[in-house]
Amino acid sequence: MEKTGRIIKSISGFYDVFDNESEEIVRTRARGNFRKRKIKPLVGDKVSFDATGDLGYILEILPRENSLVRPPIANVDQAIVVTSAAEPNFSSNLLDKILVNIEHNRIEPVIFLTKADLLSDDKYVELKQDLLGYHQAGYLVFDDQDSYNSQQLDKLKATFADKVTVFTGQSGAGKSTLLNHIDTELGLATAAISQTLNRGKHTTRQVSLFNICEGLVADTPGFSSIDLMEITPEELPTLFPEFLDYRDGCQFRGCRHVNEPGCEVKKALSEGKIMQSRYDNYLYFLNEINSYKKRY
Repeated sequence: MEKTGRIIKSISGFYDVFDNESEEIVRTRARGNFRKRKIKPLVGDKVSFDATGDLGYILEILPRENSLVRPPIANVDQAIVVTSAAEPNFSSNLLDKILVNIEHNRIEPVIFLTKADLLSDDKYVELKQDLLGYHQAGYLVFDDQDSYNSQQLDKLKATFADKVTVFTGQSGAGKSTLLNHIDTELGLATAAISQTLNRGKHTTRQVSLFNICEGLVADTPGFSSIDLMEITPEELPTLFPEFLDYRDGCQFRGCRHVNEPGCEVKKALSEGKIMQSRYDNYLYFLNEINSYKKRY
């Protein structure tokens, strides 16, 4: 009997599928021809499956809205970018690189600041001022000094309903700790930062989707570096939402906002309507993308 559902967990060749009709979890395997067709089912995939017998079989993977390689997951609606204020230190370059990748995958990003309580009050005020630019660029930002206060957590949980949400961000930024504060049942492993490297140890091994606040939430590995290999120089300016507000006023269609005359984005930058750090990171990424092209 053919049914439809969503893969919520993958364990060494087996896939746990949430059955849309019965709302039960069915353990399945992928059909043999998947391997021949070089198709690998991902957590988050919407599938049709046959549930007769003790073990179900995935018959077909329904078209994906998007998919990520790291973590391997499909059909993601929202990404909570966990970014630490200290240990490891806040990096606008890394945050912007993650945001650009998320925008490229047509996923809605949300910024969540952790470890701000480790900063002096002056340093925190300074960082909050920097984050104001992200608010102005249209991002939803959670930046209370006490990251895990119940009011802020309730506001974050309210964004989960009817969405598949992933947690991502720099290694050691505190993704698993945040998830434990959201739902203590998860009991996810958290690890201390490796002081010598000032980098997190990867504490999360596999992707599973958990039912939280009427949505599905994944705990995912962090990363300490990420590249822009899939992004073209043409696409990059479209991945900065605040640039889109001004680009129609540019003199040239397809303006890269670098040296072109009559560039409305650069005008907005000079008037303080666009963050200097975001624009600097944009130029840095553009340079990185152009250097890939030269190399290949």
